[in-house]
Amino acid sequence: MTWLPRGASCRLERMTQMASALALGLLLAGCATAWAQAPDTVLLEELTWTEVRDGIKAGKTTILVPLGGTEQNGPHMALGKHNARVRALSERIARGLGDALVAPVLGYVPEGGINPPTGHMRFPGTITVPEETFERVLVSAARSFRLHGFRDIVFLGDSGSSQAAQRAVAARLTREWKGSSARVHAGEEYYRAAEVDFSRMLRERGFREDEVGKHAGLADTSLMLAVDPRLVRSDRLKPGGGTDHFEGVNGDPRKATVALGKLGTDTIVARTVDAIRKAVARR
Repeated sequence: MTWLPRGASCRLERMTQMASALALGLLLAGCATAWAQAPDTVLLEELTWTEVRDGIKAGKTTILVPLGGTEQNGPHMALGKHNARVRALSERIARGLGDALVAPVLGYVPEGGINPPTGHMRFPGTITVPEETFERVLVSAARSFRLHGFRDIVFLGDSGSSQAAQRAVAARLTREWKGSSARVHAGEEYYRAAEVDFSRMLRERGFREDEVGKHAGLADTSLMLAVDPRLVRSDRLKPGGGTDHFEGVNGDPRKATVALGKLGTDTIVARTVDAIRKAVARR
């Protein structure tokens, strides 16, 4: 062991304390700088109210309202399929537009009756709300966004269950707000790209219609693999006989791939961005 003179030992201790204090100060300064920076996000719920206000003033006057759904998707795909998909694709669409933000996903949509259970409500985990309740939520959300300065409010429904309400609310508020600077768009191109365009592209590549399917089949599962493969149980893939089938699958998910899903997600994003730009330009 090496012994230091008493004075040298004290000086060494003070130097060590000063170095520690300097390191802590630099660390805190770095954290303060990081905290002070606004995040690179288009998600409304990740922004402060002042950041939203400033974004609107800077021209971010389009708000995308993602409508998901919590429903059965066969034994191989998680109940939150629609929520995960519409959140991810809405973010991509907003970045493609450049002047848009994304509202929180609405995960409760009409999914069938409760007593007796109908539609997807026959499967555990599905959540439903009455059609009129759903429409009131959309109306209230749209009025909130208009109040704060958004000029174009776009519903993006990932589920067929939300399409009728989107159209009804958009038509109602278009009449109500006639002559104002704010408008509501049903955003039907998003769903059409997923259900019609992507399905046609798969058939053109040689897949049969009964493989592509309408629910939890090849198309649906491929899209989910491209967005979040964690939500797909690869060991439970098997064909179904229809949405009335006891396992809730229409189509055959066994040939689903990430590459096919990427083809679909890219199509949905591109077609939706183009449609919104054209709708906004018609002001």
